[in-house]
Amino acid sequence: MSDEGLRAHLRCLGLSCLQAQIYTALLDNSRCTTETLALILGRHRNGDRFEDQELEQNLAHLRRLGLITETGTGDGELAPVEPSIALDSMTHTRVAELHQAHQAAVQAYREYRRSMGPQVTEELIEVVKGPSVAERIWNIEEAAEFEVLRFDSPPYHTHGSANSIEVENLEKGVEYRVVYSKSAVQQAAYYNINIQPCIAAGEQARVLPTVPVKLTVFDRRLALVSMSFVESEVKDYMLMVHPSSLLSALTGLFEMSWRTALPMHLSDRVPPGLGPTHRRILELLATGINDAAIAELLGVSRRTLSRHVEQINSRAGSLTRFQMALYAARSGWI
Repeated sequence: MSDEGLRAHLRCLGLSCLQAQIYTALLDNSRCTTETLALILGRHRNGDRFEDQELEQNLAHLRRLGLITETGTGDGELAPVEPSIALDSMTHTRVAELHQAHQAAVQAYREYRRSMGPQVTEELIEVVKGPSVAERIWNIEEAAEFEVLRFDSPPYHTHGSANSIEVENLEKGVEYRVVYSKSAVQQAAYYNINIQPCIAAGEQARVLPTVPVKLTVFDRRLALVSMSFVESEVKDYMLMVHPSSLLSALTGLFEMSWRTALPMHLSDRVPPGLGPTHRRILELLATGINDAAIAELLGVSRRTLSRHVEQINSRAGSLTRFQMALYAARSGWI
């Protein structure tokens, strides 16, 4: 895996950009003094003396986490530490933060409902019902100016049709970040007419086994909250959440989930020897769906899919899917 890819993973686990740079620099250079490390990182000297309070603070944080240590040689050299225990602790912390964000969103909504009068409630949360839901969704999305954040999960108010508005917005420079549930990716028709074209147009897509709520946030000033899959028997409705503590909590919930979700599209570093079908197979394998679902999404037989997977294994020089995934990650394909 490239240093850049590793730093991205470390940032997902909670390290700052500088902390991730420090750790990868120590991996590349084995042992370094603080001053040598600062030179490697391109930090500036203060005259003839070396003083970098920010670097020192970040080194102290990494020592507390158990990712680096002093070598004990007496010359102040630092070295990386085998990271399993520290990374496990950081992962558990991230999961706990995601749970807290979820609870905060729910609690913010409950407190809001208890404390606000009827008139203020109507100004901050609007309930949309029935046939007008789909129309309101399209109208609001057309007005997006710079960013759309979305948890995507069935069922769909728009019946899972192609999202031409998103494609047009992407062409205009609106950034889309979408976390799909596995159940959304497994729907062959929806994947082919909606998910895949949007990714091809520039959408940043990731996947989780499930998403905590059906949600779309437009320009961080309006959120749409609608039925989850388990609530599909409930009458068709949608909540529009305007600027409030609830909107902030929902946006925070998305950001936490985004950091823990897996990417659905490949990087530009995939070798040209892999054709479009091979690329799509790698993308779908990364989502965690099974072979039957992948074959259905591609419109091929299980035998044909197995042949394509064998060709990818041959290209990666791997014997198993685990080895192939490890090679793809180390090579920066994903």
